[in-house]
Amino acid sequence: MAEYIPTGIQNTAKQLREEYERREQQQKRHYYLFNQLQDMARELPVKYQQRLPYDLLSGLANSLLDGTVFQIVLGLKEVQEWEEKTMHQQRTKLISDHKVNLYCLAQKHELQKKHKAMLLDCQTRPHNLTLTKSQIDREIETTYKRCEEEIRKKDQKIIMELDQKVMDQQSTLEKAGVPGFYVTNKPLDIRMQMYLLDFIVRLSKLEIPS
Repeated sequence: MAEYIPTGIQNTAKQLREEYERREQQQKRHYYLFNQLQDMARELPVKYQQRLPYDLLSGLANSLLDGTVFQIVLGLKEVQEWEEKTMHQQRTKLISDHKVNLYCLAQKHELQKKHKAMLLDCQTRPHNLTLTKSQIDREIETTYKRCEEEIRKKDQKIIMELDQKVMDQQSTLEKAGVPGFYVTNKPLDIRMQMYLLDFIVRLSKLEIPS
């Protein structure tokens, strides 16, 4: 006669077995992701490899286990591509504004021509010469300053928007618990984070063991 095993014990044994299998699968995924990250890290310049210790790569692999971070990063990538397209349009607008600057230069030449004509006209009235030249000089200077200021402001706005977008991405990934990500404006740290993002995007395209 088969030994009777209470239903409760059977269920507990099944749950333990399923939990063991789940952990074993996670361990396989972690091992695979960790090895891939190590291989990618070896591709980097030495100064960046030194900033990717075992614990960081292991923690990064662990954060990727359930696939949520992949979704977040790919979502950020799509937003970034859209924003880059917007930035390109803004850059095109900026180039258009530079054409305005060229127009200002043409205005300057036109004013110089007018100035020469006025000089000839003023030969019989020299007392008006100084005032006329001063007026033209002021107009030229005002036109150039206005064009330069408009271009400077547009450049500053684009730079500020780019910096803010970087900080937004850093904050999002930090809140998601992705190792290596935090809000910073240090060029070396930002470059390191760019490498990590590249790792994650590359891993998202691989067939990870389930």
